Amino acid sequence: MPNPPSAALAGLRDILVGLTEEGRGDETASALGLALSLAGISGAHLTVQSAARRLTLVGGSGWGFVNDLIAQENRRLSARARAIAERAATEATLEGVTCSIEVPALAYPELVGRLTARARLSDLTILDAEAREVDLDRDLIDGVLFGSGRPLLVVPTGCDVFSARRIIVAWDGSAQAARAANDALPFLRAAEAVEIVSVVGEKDLSTTVAGAEFAPHLARHGVTVSVTNVPVEGDAAETLRRQVGLFRAEMLVMGAYRHSRLKEWFLGGVTHALLTRPPVPLFLAH
Repeated sequence: MPNPPSAALAGLRDILVGLTEEGRGDETASALGLALSLAGISGAHLTVQSAARRLTLVGGSGWGFVNDLIAQENRRLSARARAIAERAATEATLEGVTCSIEVPALAYPELVGRLTARARLSDLTILDAEAREVDLDRDLIDGVLFGSGRPLLVVPTGCDVFSARRIIVAWDGSAQAARAANDALPFLRAAEAVEIVSVVGEKDLSTTVAGAEFAPHLARHGVTVSVTNVPVEGDAAETLRRQVGLFRAEMLVMGAYRHSRLKEWFLGGVTHALLTRPPVPLFLAH
């Protein structure tokens, strides 16, 4: 029998959720709702980093009017970011979650660096998914995923309450897949059912550890696990999306591979494709 969620997830002691105010007016915040929900279940401390992207002032004495407008916009973005953080702290208090807030106002590169550094101090970072290809939120995802050494949960719009009773582990026998499954063990142990899915035909798996060999390891950790090999249909990302629906999964665990932006644009990539349109929250590790 799987452990009760509160017990299995008790290993999560520090959760970080990153929110970014860019002034577009269309930012989503499903990650915050899910983070509050998960922190309440696990008893973890929640840190809300609500950052404002600071616009850069223009040099030269002739730009006084423009700089006044930029300074005004920076104050507005900072005020909105602080309001979001304070509202999150209030919600956390009402739900019995211990919460601290950070409201940095930083330029583009420093914002990515600040969140990535903060993620190294947390058991899990939670961010909203971002469909736009060139976007600060996508760079935050890349920074945390490949620069923090900690796992990342990417949340699609509408998933603002934590639930992971059924989980798929995407398995190709790689070091990245093994790392992701290991980092996700608290969630896997709490789940009612876990399915190891290998997409067959997308690449050569003959020299890797098969899912059937990996399953006993998870079972020894108290995971209720099954194994499925699925023939690729279209591409690996679409095949995994279909399997998520068939299994009624509420989380997808997978290792992340890094390619250059140019290579992704031409060749695609499973991580890239699923981040663009995640079917469920993605638990990623590298």
